[in-house]
Formats: sequence, structure tokens, C-alpha cells
Amino acid sequence: MAVPLVNLAANLTVSKLCLGTMTFGEQNWLPEYLRLLGGAVEAGINFFDSAEMYPVVQRAETQGRSEEYLGRWIREGKTPRNSVVLATKVVNKLWF
Repeated sequence: MAVPLVNLAANLTVSKLCLGTMTFGEQNWLPEYLRLLGGAVEAGINFFDSAEMYPVVQRAETQGRSEEYLGRWIREGKTPRNSVVLATKVVNKLWF
């Protein structure tokens, strides 16, 4: 069964489930990440949140990796860019 979609605004339809990818690149690596993204799209998920602003602070060397992996997935043609909705946030390091 595909994940239901909801219209948020004109020309903006998202899946009712959003796949949070904050720890992708920290807890798993590119091959697994790409497999999970593909599976999510096959299930009907088109909404991805790569924000690194939650209580789990990532190591400096992996910060931003989730966005890098998402960009690579789209760039390599794994899914058309206009078929997914991306969400992210930024935070000043002084906040930690």
C-alpha cells in the first residue's frame, strides 16, 4: 500500500510520512542510504528531512553528509528532483 499524499499548497503535494535522514552518513553509509531512499520512494514517500538540528549532535566530520548523500542521489538520477520535497534546517554552532 502506497503512503497517502496530502496537498499542502498549490503545486505542493507531499507524502503523509517524511523520512528523516539526519543520521544518514553517521549511522549508515552511502550504499545503504541509497537503498533506503529508493525503498522510500517505491513506498510512495516523496518528503525527506535532512535537518541536523535535533538533540543528537553529529560529529564534525559527518555534519552535512545527509545533504551530500541526498544531493548525490538526485544528481545520479535515482529520482527526478521535481518529484521530491526536501526539508532542512540550520543552526549556529554556538547553540550547542
